[in-house]
Amino acid sequence: MRKYENLVIVKPTLTAEEIQASIAAIEEVITSNGGEIAATDAMGMRKLAYPIAKNERGYYHVIYYSVAPSSITEIERRFRINEEILRFVTIKYEKNSEVKAWDALVEKAKKAPVAKEEAPATEEAAE
Repeated sequence: MRKYENLVIVKPTLTAEEIQASIAAIEEVITSNGGEIAATDAMGMRKLAYPIAKNERGYYHVIYYSVAPSSITEIERRFRINEEILRFVTIKYEKNSEVKAWDALVEKAKKAPVAKEEAPATEEAAE
């Protein structure tokens, strides 16, 4: 199984619950095709470099996973069909140096949610 990274940009017009449901559906596409999700990184709402389908912003989400190379075509096909996804990019990590970089990104992504969740809690306590 090879290591992959997917950056997915979801439409900003969805509610928070719909965005989470869309991300869950994206992760389900990967797991249903035999993939094992190592980590995810919710980058949040960001401004796009240029408008896509009249959207100036998008919700960025990165998924790190390993899957058989034959499953990638089906995963990308399902991403293209999904109307809630503005754009996506799949990055393949093959070489040993790339796999080491992938491992470092996975570790960073696993640590990141702790810091993101602590920040709002301290802000609420301050109010």
